[in-house]
Amino acid sequence: MKKTILYLLALIAVLAVVAACGKKEEAPVNTASGPATGDLKIVATNWDFDQKEYKVKKGDTLKVTLESKEGAHAIKINGLNIDVGTNKSKDVTFDKAGTYDIICSLPCGTGHSTMKAKLIVE
Repeated sequence: MKKTILYLLALIAVLAVVAACGKKEEAPVNTASGPATGDLKIVATNWDFDQKEYKVKKGDTLKVTLESKEGAHAIKINGLNIDVGTNKSKDVTFDKAGTYDIICSLPCGTGHSTMKAKLIVE
C-alpha cells in the first residue's frame, strides 16, 4: 500500500513537470527599452531552439522575441542580463561583443537541461 502511494506521488510529480511544457500564453507582450532597428527572433519547441547560433552586430538595437511553437519556455542570455518570456519580446542594444549562452530559463520537462544555443555579438 505504501509503495503504491509512493509510485502515484512520483507519477504525479513527473506529469506536473511535463505539463509545464504544454502551457501556452495567449498574446505577446512587448517590453520595449528603446527603438528597435531590427528583429532577433528565437523559436522554441520542446527542448530545442530553431538555431544553434544566432549572430548580431555590436551596437545594434534589436527586438528580441521568443516564440514558443511547442510548450512554454523563457530564455536567459547569460552575461548580457537579458530575460524574455514565452511569446514576449524586448528591445535590446547589443553593446558588448562576445559569445553568450542562451538557455531556457523555464523548467520545461525532461530535455530542459540540454536546451541551449549561442548568441554571437560581432
